[in-house]
Amino acid sequence: MTTTTQQSEQSNPSDDSVAGGLLPLVAIVFTSFLCIGIPLPALPLHVNGVLGFSALTVGWVVGIQSFSTILSRKFSGSYCDRHGPKRAVAVGLPMAAVAGLLYLASTLIADAGASLVVLFIGRLLMGPAESLFLTGTMTWGIGRVGMQRTGKVMAWQGIAMFAALGLGAPIGIAIQQRFGFAGVALTTMVLPLVGLAIAATLRALPALGRKGGGVAMSEVLRLIWRFGLALALSAMPFAIITSFLVLLYATNNWSGAGIAILGFSAGYVGVRLFFAHLPDRIGGAKVGAVSVAIELAGQLLLWQSHDPVMAGLGTLLTGIGFSLVFPSMGVQAMARVPAHSRGLAVATFMAFIDLAAGLTGPVVGVLIGYFGYGAAFLAGAVACVLALLLMLSGMASARAGRPA
Repeated sequence: MTTTTQQSEQSNPSDDSVAGGLLPLVAIVFTSFLCIGIPLPALPLHVNGVLGFSALTVGWVVGIQSFSTILSRKFSGSYCDRHGPKRAVAVGLPMAAVAGLLYLASTLIADAGASLVVLFIGRLLMGPAESLFLTGTMTWGIGRVGMQRTGKVMAWQGIAMFAALGLGAPIGIAIQQRFGFAGVALTTMVLPLVGLAIAATLRALPALGRKGGGVAMSEVLRLIWRFGLALALSAMPFAIITSFLVLLYATNNWSGAGIAILGFSAGYVGVRLFFAHLPDRIGGAKVGAVSVAIELAGQLLLWQSHDPVMAGLGTLLTGIGFSLVFPSMGVQAMARVPAHSRGLAVATFMAFIDLAAGLTGPVVGVLIGYFGYGAAFLAGAVACVLALLLMLSGMASARAGRPA
């Protein structure tokens, strides 16, 4: 068999080989992201209820991981390009386990201040750990099944991420109630090692980074900023729902906020399960534009909602719309970056989600203070309009033959 034929087969894998190539990596993402999702509801209870610190301190302990992740994105992407995705995963997962060990060590310290410092260091360490193993698994998946399946890679691994974050909350609360924060910490320490055991069974891919470095991060940003910014804007409604939907229901004395959030999750996961192939098949630009339009309709319904049924429908539509934005924008972003800098491109692209997660709460919180909870979803609608304008302008530039 000729080299050309081999390359052709590798670039056009069958559905079975795609599943075989992605499922182990999806399992790694799921088990590893549980170590991020499980501590989230337990940390406030521990820092405030056990250690006795204020809500402001709780916010810093919870939020510092996101800032740490953002700051480590460039390093993790470059490391993945230079040393290969398996190496990035093999470094990130033990780092996450060490973060869990620091969580556990903090529970053994009697002095509350010293315990908080050790816990804070663990949270700082979890940021680059997440950045390394997520960049590695995403890049590894694209390398295993081919660039033309980028949308499917991002869709499947996105399901694993959100499923782990969603399941992590009730699991974390249950562990906290029965075993205390020490049980949460021990679980956080063990889960990455499960992912590491799976990674050890998989064949490594060659590092594609060039000697002397690949494309500079500034150049990567120039190539993908439009798609990353569109992703960040379209992720704002998700952050708004997770932060403020329950308060909207409580303010209006409505019941069923949990059902509405479940509807968001059902719409999000359902679309990804059945339509994850669309960005690869018909193009990320078209799928992304339609997705954000659906998301916009959901936010407008939430803004104008007068009863829980209308609000629930708006939440469902938001989940359906948001579902394919990440893979749609990812397909377009990855297509513009050379293979030897793909890890840096993945890391830079993911940083836009971190940016949305970090900024949405404070910005929208100010709007709510002035105009009430309905303004949160109007802000989400405006973000969707801006994302849609970015996508449409990119499509117009592409038709005109200019770089998007």
